[in-house]
Amino acid sequence: MAASLLSPCLGLPNKFKNLSVNSTACSTSTFSSLNFSSSLSHSIFNKGCLSMRTTQRSIHNFSIVCESTPNKKADSAEKRARQAEKRRVYNKARKSEIKTRMKKVLEALDDLKKKPEAQFEEVIPVEKLIAEAYSVIDKAIKVGTLHRNTGARRKSRLARRKKAVEIHHGWYTPAPAEATAS
Repeated sequence: MAASLLSPCLGLPNKFKNLSVNSTACSTSTFSSLNFSSSLSHSIFNKGCLSMRTTQRSIHNFSIVCESTPNKKADSAEKRARQAEKRRVYNKARKSEIKTRMKKVLEALDDLKKKPEAQFEEVIPVEKLIAEAYSVIDKAIKVGTLHRNTGARRKSRLARRKKAVEIHHGWYTPAPAEATAS
């Protein structure tokens, strides 16, 4: 009997079929030592972690010390997990919208740059797309989905690409760099 109770914890559920708890002192918040007899019902361990060790009091008397701890998270931890999941889904949707808007602007600018006979008026719809993208980025910064530097970098990326298209077609000429040190 003692040799079978010394088996690894993985084999314990099979051993529990013939055992039962003698002690009624079970506490979910603290560890408690339990005495076992030959018929143990393991249903009290279904909702917790079970660790067992044997001790030998004399040559023929073995005891099993069983410690049970609950697997349940604290209520505040569960609430935090729920809140984090809501925020993750919300932020994922907002970031996806930002990427989509930026992709539309960049594609429109690439198409405009590839046109050999493009007119300046063709920039106006692209500017509307840029304004919408800026708005979405600013809202994401406001609610905390994006860091302000990340938002500024993305807006700058769109503005630089628009400026490159305008320079390519000759609609904009950058001012020459003036020497500030005289």
